[in-house]
Amino acid sequence: MISLPPVSEISQLEASLCFALADPVRILMLYALDERPHNVSELSSLLSLSQPSTSRQLKVLRERGLVATDRQGVSIIYRLTDRRLIQALDLLRGVLHDQIAHHVSLLEEINVEHAPGSAAA
Repeated sequence: MISLPPVSEISQLEASLCFALADPVRILMLYALDERPHNVSELSSLLSLSQPSTSRQLKVLRERGLVATDRQGVSIIYRLTDRRLIQALDLLRGVLHDQIAHHVSLLEEINVEHAPGSAAA
């Protein structure tokens, strides 16, 4: 059996992490858990999701080690495992903001060039 080189294994782990972040609901869950730990019912209510859907999404996050659970009586409480996830998401939002701003400036440029009375019109 051929073993994968370490770089390939790391890339697989990165892809698995990115998969967990590739769903808008899971991102919202991470932001909610950054504010404070929640149980499934609280997250369901907060995000207007069914409990089964919330549980499925939490399972993906838990399997990838992004959230952990603590038992409090009969409730299972979910918490964020590493605040750097939120920092990474905030960085991605910054990149997204810059991309949107760039696209807006391109659209404004096009509108100015094609506006009545402009030299290009």
